[in-house]
Amino acid sequence: MLDRRTFFETAAAALLAAQIPSSKSSSLRSVRTDRLNQGPFPIEQDQGWQTILYTTPSTAHIRNPGLGLVGYTWEENGPAIAVREGRISLEKNIEALASLPFVDVLYIRCDWRDVQSRPGRLDLAPVWQLTLDAARRYNLRAAFRIQMSTPERQPKQLAMPDFVSGKVPLVPIGEIPHEPGVHYREPRYDDPFFQSSWRELNDLLAARFDGDPLIEWVDLMQYGFWGEGHTSRYPSPFPSRETARRVFLSMTGHQLATWKRTPLAVNTQPDISQVGNDSVIAEAIRAGCWLRSDSIIVEEPVQIDRIASRPPHLAAILEDGYLRSYDTSKLPVDTAGVNELENFMLHTLDLRANFWSLWTEVEHLRSYNERFPRGFATLQQQLGYRLRPAWVWQRKRDGSPEIIVAIANRGVAGVPGVLHLRLATPDGRVRLQGTLDPGEPAGNTTRLAAFRLEGYVPELKLSAAIETRPGIIRPIIFASEQPSNPDGSMAIHLKSPEDKGWRKGI
Repeated sequence: MLDRRTFFETAAAALLAAQIPSSKSSSLRSVRTDRLNQGPFPIEQDQGWQTILYTTPSTAHIRNPGLGLVGYTWEENGPAIAVREGRISLEKNIEALASLPFVDVLYIRCDWRDVQSRPGRLDLAPVWQLTLDAARRYNLRAAFRIQMSTPERQPKQLAMPDFVSGKVPLVPIGEIPHEPGVHYREPRYDDPFFQSSWRELNDLLAARFDGDPLIEWVDLMQYGFWGEGHTSRYPSPFPSRETARRVFLSMTGHQLATWKRTPLAVNTQPDISQVGNDSVIAEAIRAGCWLRSDSIIVEEPVQIDRIASRPPHLAAILEDGYLRSYDTSKLPVDTAGVNELENFMLHTLDLRANFWSLWTEVEHLRSYNERFPRGFATLQQQLGYRLRPAWVWQRKRDGSPEIIVAIANRGVAGVPGVLHLRLATPDGRVRLQGTLDPGEPAGNTTRLAAFRLEGYVPELKLSAAIETRPGIIRPIIFASEQPSNPDGSMAIHLKSPEDKGWRKGI
């Protein structure tokens, strides 16, 4: 098997200084008519107030959209080693992976040939239905990447299906290690037949999966090895940098225009292959794509900074392939007694990440968690966002009650989208709802929002949901030790106007 990470150690670090084309901002960031008043709330406005709810943060494992630990049912080398060696079936391995209590998302990274074998239709490999079925049974989500190119099985097999590779020019780009005289081959991505076939693939995938509630995100199909935006130290197959940049901006634009309901993720690989990555990443960020990196310790400063400095409403997906087996017998331990993999994974918190990847090996994952439980437990308590109504106040304003909710975020990341808040009476006769600004509350911050009532009611229910794409709104669970209602809302008991406990701000 080719060691994919040696590519990074030998790759050039030069970046292509490319002009970034104009683009419309993500509509999640546009001016909203449902934006709640988020303050400030001066005390001179008070005609009397009381604190009517306050909660404590929970450290329990909570499954919410937009965060979690990601188990791989298929990666660039195929299924788990035990499946490849015939020690367990693919179906049983996926079942075992999905049943691990710390897995939140099931992920497929496969070749184009694993989803299409003929024009005009999808031919999904068995791993797809097995993965989606397991996600449904265990209340998980799924995600995927389709690779247009991979060095893993070359020269015997290309990532493209035969009906494409047989009609597209293939360019030798460099000798395969340990295969003297044999070269890696990349397609001419600018070839008209490749482009028409690829666009059909994208459109078929979007027709099948865009808006599917099981799908958490989809990785952009990007240039080169593993779809990561590079071909390592080898040159690209394009005749010029400008051709490469034009083609991949066009392909990115087509994906951004096609996938309207499911979040897309862009790899933040610097432009070592000079194919326009900087322009692609900038365009994707403007369109609201989530960010991802396939390494975390060996990455260049520019990539780490790009993820750490991203807008708070964009999620970050992190993995690292060096120690992907989670084999506890092979993990170095440093002078502080910390194993190297735990050191890797806890760096995701420095980047305010939402997801960390677990790869494929079920038994190793289980034994790792038993021997080194701190790593997964820490991620479950801090990764992504963890929201609760830390304070709720009731104020008298011009003869009507006003409810101010302070939503605290004990997670490291902002809300991956727009947070919707709703107040309703138990009978549903009174319903108030609105949104916070995109990404708010950001990681380890608190954001206030106000609701005005027309008259006194004794009880309200507070619930929340996130909008990860325009119009796609999913409920979330509060990370509070205080119990929620069966529907996930929290009960708020209001004070009567005649109550004697009202305080005055002035």
